[in-house]
Order: sequence, then structure tokens, then C-alpha cells
Amino acid sequence: MPTITVKLFEGRPVEVKKELAEALTRESCRVLGCEPGAVDILFEDVKKSDWATGGVLWSERD
Repeated sequence: MPTITVKLFEGRPVEVKKELAEALTRESCRVLGCEPGAVDILFEDVKKSDWATGGVLWSERD
């Protein structure tokens, strides 16, 4: 059973997450040869102030 964790900046619409979940599930099943019910996808919303790249918080990049 694959479990996929996706971390995104908070604020993405549910429709976007649903579309991504469907695409990830479809491709996981194609590559791994598993059934859709075996694929778990966890979305973790992250505040921009809790994510840094290159030593700079994303909240400071706006």
C-alpha cells in the first residue's frame, strides 16, 4: 500500500487537492500495478512562515 505525503502552502482549494489526489492515485496504480483503494494520499498544509528555502522564509519572499 503506497502512502504519499504532499506538503503544500496552505490555501489551496479542495478542488485542486482532489484533482492532484486523483492524478497521483491513477499514476501510482499504473506504475505499481495496485488498485486505487490501496493508495493513501495525505495532504499537509504548511504556513509560509514555517517553510524556508535557501535560509529564507517563504513568508518573507512575498
